[in-house]
Amino acid sequence: MKILAVTACPVGIAHTYMAAENLQKAGKALGIDIKVETQGSTGVENALTDRDIEEADGIIIAADKTVDKERFAGKRVFVTGVQDGIRRPEELINLFKTDEVPVYKSGQRSPADSKKSSASKQNPIYRHLMNGVSYMIPFIVVGGLLIALALTLGGEQTAAGIVIPEDSIWKTVEGLGGAAFTFMIPILAGFIAVSIADRPGLAPGIIGGFIAANGSFYGSEAGAGFIGGIIAGFLAGYVALAIKKIKVPKALQPIMPIIIIPIFSTLIVGLIFIYIIGAPVAGVFEALTVWLAGMQGTSSILLAVILGAMISFDMGGPFNKVAFLFGAAMIVEGNYGIMGPIAVAICIPPIGMGVATFLNKRKYAKEERETGKASFTMGLFGITEGAIPFAAQDPLRVIPSIMVGSIVGSVIAMIGHVGNKVAHGGPIVAVLGAVDNVVIFFVAVIVGVFVTAFMVNFLKKDVEPALAIAGGAAIPDDSPVESKAASTNEGMLKLTDITNEDLIDIHLQGTSRDAIIEEMIQKLDDNGVLSSKVDFKEAIFAREALSSTGIGETIAIPHGKSNAVKRPAVVFGLKQAGVDWNSIDGTDAKIIFMIAVPEESAGDAHLKILQMLSRKLMDDTFRNKLLAVQTTEEAYQLLDTIQ
Repeated sequence: MKILAVTACPVGIAHTYMAAENLQKAGKALGIDIKVETQGSTGVENALTDRDIEEADGIIIAADKTVDKERFAGKRVFVTGVQDGIRRPEELINLFKTDEVPVYKSGQRSPADSKKSSASKQNPIYRHLMNGVSYMIPFIVVGGLLIALALTLGGEQTAAGIVIPEDSIWKTVEGLGGAAFTFMIPILAGFIAVSIADRPGLAPGIIGGFIAANGSFYGSEAGAGFIGGIIAGFLAGYVALAIKKIKVPKALQPIMPIIIIPIFSTLIVGLIFIYIIGAPVAGVFEALTVWLAGMQGTSSILLAVILGAMISFDMGGPFNKVAFLFGAAMIVEGNYGIMGPIAVAICIPPIGMGVATFLNKRKYAKEERETGKASFTMGLFGITEGAIPFAAQDPLRVIPSIMVGSIVGSVIAMIGHVGNKVAHGGPIVAVLGAVDNVVIFFVAVIVGVFVTAFMVNFLKKDVEPALAIAGGAAIPDDSPVESKAASTNEGMLKLTDITNEDLIDIHLQGTSRDAIIEEMIQKLDDNGVLSSKVDFKEAIFAREALSSTGIGETIAIPHGKSNAVKRPAVVFGLKQAGVDWNSIDGTDAKIIFMIAVPEESAGDAHLKILQMLSRKLMDDTFRNKLLAVQTTEEAYQLLDTIQ
């Protein structure tokens, strides 16, 4: 079987590539040939060819922005969100082993699309909005950084602040940045409309966005801002979509998408916005601007708290984007004091998590520490998504920590009157001279970073005693570090010294974690390993309650130390369909080892078994061989090589 996939997230920095990597790993684990095309911030990579598509048995589209499906017409296509590509890649691939995925027909909405739209986590409004945001971000970044560059290299300090001389080339550079910046709202609106109605929505969307950004059309000194742009984008998209559905004579069909739909959609959207929507929205925006400009004391601190929380909560998701766009719109209105706290909050999650890995290595596996270096670097350039790998793995500890750090930094920046003249964040904007009160900016960032780092390290447990295996996961180890050096257990030379064919089951029947555990405990009891099933079961579930023993890469290692265990033993089982074990990487457990050791010998036997397993389970080939065994004897022969 050959499966193709396309991954894409609104920003195209982190989720796109995380989903691609997990789909490739899942395909390798399942023995499925899979190729993944990424539509990231740098464009399309590893593009699917016509031959790839012709040979494919199915296509997975894991995306939170619009992906053209027409090239896949006649193939089985399943459409879902990018998060599903990250969290349940095996499940997506296994769908093509059933008849659940229909064939996509050109020009028609697939059932998979409908299923996606009906799911709350794949809300179409969110998807359309994020499509517009993804195309808008390059204009914001280019415009903002060009203005920052011009201010840094060509600006002169005056009583009124940094001023660029009119006859300087840097004034031209500033103008280029300003030109890029003016496209922000029209591009946002245009590509929201494209996501809804495809290409016929582009012209009315961009024109509607331009009208929204220019209050002169409806008698307002201020435009309707990004809120008006979003309204214009959705209005243009749904108007164009409605016109597309009108049945017309065949003679008119060829000109519908290039003449009739754009003209009538633009006319309808323009008139509605000018005479009905524009002025009220602009009025709200003007009132909001006045309110923000007049905020003092506690009200401005409350705003900083809200902005810091929104920026860090979903690290590039919808909450983050709403706060960011609000700050960007305030820059257009000449209010730089909103983007200052936002610029601080943007960089604290990735830098904070990077610093956390530097401060306490025992809290992070080797791969996490490497990720920390990349996260730190991304934070310097204002890329909040750098913290996503940490949050995805341990959301209950990481997300509150980065939110608290961002809130603290944002509040300090607000109190210190930190301003930012460009729609971007992180130390890069301060270095380029776009930030007012630079010293306070860095104080806010440093304090927020260390609040995040200390808090997350306080909440996280040590993993240094664990034994690292493939994918950066770790085999849980409840024994003291110092006992590791002392333990040799010379009587146990290889795994088969404490297991046998009666303790192997390559066809586990349970369909849940608890059922599998019960099944494996019964194996131990049947082999005379236990004096009390009840007591050992309590030890196993007590260990699971501390943290999941699903270590990722389709592996789970439940283990218990109890006086109910007569001698060290290991049960090995396979569950080819997989079972949810709350694994740290979200994969279902298929390869399962249950370790049972007596309480009095736990320090020796427990560590020796974990050491044996760690050396072999690091090997992808060995794991695949385990998954492929057909008989108990074959499984025993493989286990006999673990020593």
